[in-house]
Amino acid sequence: METKEKLTFNKILERFSYGCGDFGCNIIYTAMSAFLMFYYSDYAGVSTLAVGSIMLVSRVFDGISDIIMGIIVDRTKSRFGKARPWLLRMCIPFAVSGILLFSVPTGWGSTAKLVYVFITYNLTSTVIYTAINVPYSALNALMTQDPYERSVLSIFRNVLATCGTLMINLVTLPLVKFFGDNAAAWTKAFFVLGLLAIVAFLINFAFCKERVKPASAGADGVAQDVPVGKGILALFKNKYWIMMTCVLALFFLYYGINGGTTVYYAKDVLGDENLVSTINGIYNAIQIIGMFLIAQLVKKYGKRNVFSIGLILATIGMLILEFGGGTMPVIVISSLIRGVGNACGGATMWAMVSDTIDYGEWKTGYRTEGLVNSACSFGWKIGNGVGSALMGLILEIGGYVGENAVQTASAVTSIRICFVWIPIALFAACFLILRFYNLDNEFSGIIADLQERAASNRK
Repeated sequence: METKEKLTFNKILERFSYGCGDFGCNIIYTAMSAFLMFYYSDYAGVSTLAVGSIMLVSRVFDGISDIIMGIIVDRTKSRFGKARPWLLRMCIPFAVSGILLFSVPTGWGSTAKLVYVFITYNLTSTVIYTAINVPYSALNALMTQDPYERSVLSIFRNVLATCGTLMINLVTLPLVKFFGDNAAAWTKAFFVLGLLAIVAFLINFAFCKERVKPASAGADGVAQDVPVGKGILALFKNKYWIMMTCVLALFFLYYGINGGTTVYYAKDVLGDENLVSTINGIYNAIQIIGMFLIAQLVKKYGKRNVFSIGLILATIGMLILEFGGGTMPVIVISSLIRGVGNACGGATMWAMVSDTIDYGEWKTGYRTEGLVNSACSFGWKIGNGVGSALMGLILEIGGYVGENAVQTASAVTSIRICFVWIPIALFAACFLILRFYNLDNEFSGIIADLQERAASNRK
């Protein structure tokens, strides 16, 4: 086990390359969160309620595939390591699946369209996204055990993820308009974006290095595979993993329901769908700037406290937008505050998940980067799926009709609930859970103990 080893191979390049992985992931993930429901309802002519139900049911399959992929990663042995080979193997299938996602045959009947949506959604999310995102998520814990370096890697990950999100939010609708502003235009747009995702993953693969070995590894650096049953049981003995899985599920439920209704909020509450670029552009740009400044706050105050501050700021930003009257200055101020708040979470949450791997190894003797991250992935996918399904259900109950130029009062209320009030409730739940997270204070002692075990096993 490598203890507190700083990244030594061209730090800036390696950190940037690590972040490129989430840039690639977010090309499809952000599109699914922000535009997929809009594409289905307004271009492909598919019921939002039916699609939301498909997304929710698909999370059952997602949970199975995440655990399977986590086990596969933990058992992968190659000259490239445990996680990196999967970035190379899956980058092209990832891009192809994204294109298929936005290629619903518009001439088909309603039932045939729903079958197509079910198959392509599960191909993308359940199979291919899982096969590339689970190993990518495990990579942080395999690169270093230095808590500050993990935070810096997490910052680069989220800076590049935010760049991916920003790019998708800024260029998707203009690209669609450029290609003809019809259903086929979405396919062409995601062909271009898919090529960009492939390039990002190839950079991620080429310039990152796996260094960390389990404390139980012998002199040759190889450890025995952890039995699946024991690995899963060990997860539920890891209290901090349980907390972070719950937080991720809630946080990504927020992403699913808030991100998916941004375009509806801009169009039907603020009166101009083009404002989605302004809202998301400022929101994401300030995240990029904020995460570089937050690194020192993390070092001084700890990951948990910085994350908690971010939840408070995000809540304030939401309330300003809801009650500020919808003027441009209000939109800008709200987006700035929300961006800083989200930067706090982005700079910390993935490093916190990596820290739970070391706690789990210290507590149970089993180190399972793949399984820990796959189970967390299941948690946040469940959250995102519930968010998308809940959004579809609430919009349906509110009477939203995509073809209507003007929505009813109840439809507008349903959009406000999805965009503002449910996210605020989710922030409060995350804040409460984090009050019980004390790993920041315990971490140095845990690493020192693991170092002693590793030295003993290698004699």
